Amino acid sequence: MNFLAYAMGGGGTGGAGGQGGGLGAFLPLILMFAIFYFLLIRPQQKKAKQHKLLLGALKKGDRVVSSGGLHGVVTGLTDDVVTMEIAPKVRVKVSRGSIAGISGKGS
Repeated sequence: MNFLAYAMGGGGTGGAGGQGGGLGAFLPLILMFAIFYFLLIRPQQKKAKQHKLLLGALKKGDRVVSSGGLHGVVTGLTDDVVTMEIAPKVRVKVSRGSIAGISGKGS
């Protein structure tokens, strides 16, 4: 039975033989954070920035698509609300943040 105790004891080398250093223990965590940053966080921030620029550039006459799938022409703008004409004489108000994209310029 003594041989098992010696095998688990580390061979009697004394000190901290076999234990990793300070930076070596955190290297996998740092590497995982870097991978998450470049594959998930950074592209999401880039997309949010482009969407914010798109919403800031909205003007009357733009053909837009809402996130719910409504296609229409912008007829009115406020800070929070966009009025869209989706058919002749049919206007709806949607939140400015729900505009998914510009599909072209109106006439």
